[in-house]
Formats: sequence, structure tokens, C-alpha cells
Amino acid sequence: MPNGRPKLVVVGSTNVDMVVQTQRIPRPGETVLGGRFTTVAGGKGANQAVAAARLGAEVTFVARVGTGPLGRQALEGFHSEGIVTDYVVQDPELEHGVALILVDQNGENAIAVAPGANGRLSAEDVQRAEPAFAEADAVLLQLEIPLAAVERAIDLAKKHGKQVMLNPAPYTPLPDVLLAQVDLLTPNETEAEMLLGGGEAGHSGIAGTAEELLRRGVGCVIVTLGKEGVYVVTPERQYHVCGRHVKTVDTTAAGDAFSAAVTVRLAEGAPLDEAVKFAVAVSALTVTKVGAQASLPTRAEVEAFLPAHSS
Repeated sequence: MPNGRPKLVVVGSTNVDMVVQTQRIPRPGETVLGGRFTTVAGGKGANQAVAAARLGAEVTFVARVGTGPLGRQALEGFHSEGIVTDYVVQDPELEHGVALILVDQNGENAIAVAPGANGRLSAEDVQRAEPAFAEADAVLLQLEIPLAAVERAIDLAKKHGKQVMLNPAPYTPLPDVLLAQVDLLTPNETEAEMLLGGGEAGHSGIAGTAEELLRRGVGCVIVTLGKEGVYVVTPERQYHVCGRHVKTVDTTAAGDAFSAAVTVRLAEGAPLDEAVKFAVAVSALTVTKVGAQASLPTRAEVEAFLPAHSS
């Protein structure tokens, strides 16, 4: 990191999010009227790439987009954020990924995703990005793309001695051989339990689940707990970091923002405690606005928020 800015490779999905805000999430077969509709850029990979770029990282994004208007719009958005798109493939056959999102009055959401071109991101697509892996400080991944692409990204990261950060969402069963190569895992409570096939509720259950993930080879586990903050488990210790008290409007990209933020700070050389507190603040700011990428804060916004809302 000779120029002071960490270099990250983000491998993942990119969608257009079609969001309807309603008083509540409808039950099966029910229609709820009175909603407000917006269209915003999203996708877990793209969210993480944009979040990291706004926090000051040099980001190379590896992804597939559709060749239609939505794909072109996504590429323009990446360029406007200063993200390197040399390894973003324009798929000649598939549409751009789309997510349909319902958000209730409390900021909770329900999401359905049509992956489109994301579903064809291949190990070969990732392999072509090896020069970027060789220069990166860390590699950030999620599971909204084929597992073969994730596995190749991890292989390349380890080949070049890079840190691997994995947000295991949406949940996909992962072999222990893959988990053993992950330096930092950032599941929510449900995802952490599902990775092990079940678990108990509460902090003791969270701790036990995270400890088992460490026994399977993960370097560090940070379980995100929504407004309650996060629970951190390392081989040396475990502790809870409280969430920030803010008015929640939309939680859509909170997990992506947290994963990107903790990765950026660790790549900058910050100790884990400091990186986690910074990421909790970023996540809190994210839920105060509607939309995925539209809600992601800049570094200046985070630094202004931190002293004003110290915990």
C-alpha cells in the first residue's frame, strides 16, 4: 500500500434493485397498496465494491453484466465511483441481474433475485483477473455468484499471499476445505448457524457457532447482529461490539457495507478492534437511507459521524 490507499479485488454480483416501500411486508397471496417505488443500483458484490471505493480503497471489480441498458447503466455507475472495470464481462446473451425488494416501515426487507448474467460468472472470468489479485492487499467475496468463481478467487488470493474476506450470503453450503482458506468470515447469525447445520440462539450460541467455524480453519469470525452490533471471535478472544443508535430506514446493504468497511480498515493496517468499530459505524449510516448503493456513505461522512456518535 505504497500510496496509502489499499487495493482491493471484489468478486461478485451486480444487480438493479427495484424497491417498493410499504407499511408492511405482505403475507403470501396478499396485496398491500400505498407503496413508493424506486430503482437503485445494487447486488452484493457491487455494493461491496462501491462501499470500499467510497471509503478510500482502490477497487477492481470482477463481475458479469448484461449488455442491455441496465448493464450499461451499471458500468457507468462503476466508472463514476472510480472502480476499475477491466475484468467486468459484458454477457452477450443474458440480461442484467435484478432484485425485487420490499421494505416495511421499520426498515426490514424481503428480497427476491433474478441473477441474470451473475449466474454465468465463471472460474475462467476470475482467472483472467489474476494480475489484479497479484497487486491487491485483500480480496472480498460473497455468494451471489457461482461457487466455482468464488473458489477460483480464493485460490488466486492464496497463490499470491492475499487476505480473503468472505461474506457468506446468500447462504450456500461451503466445504471445510474452502472455509479453511478464509481469513475473515462475516455471516449474520442465521448464516453462521446454517454453515454448521444449526445452532442455539443468543450470545452463547453465537460464540459456540463461531468457535466451531474457527476449528474448521476460519481465521476470524465476525457475526453481524443487526442493530445489536457484532460478535467477534478470534483464536485469542471473543467480544461483543454494540451497534450504533440510529433511525433505521432500510437495512438492504448493511451487511455489505460492514464487510467492505472492515476489509478496508484492515487493509490500511488498522487493528481488528478499530476496524470493527469503524465498520459498525459505516453499517449504521447505511441503514439511515433508502436503497443499496444510494445509502453507502463516503469516508468523510463516516469520520464526521464517529466522534459525534461515540459509543
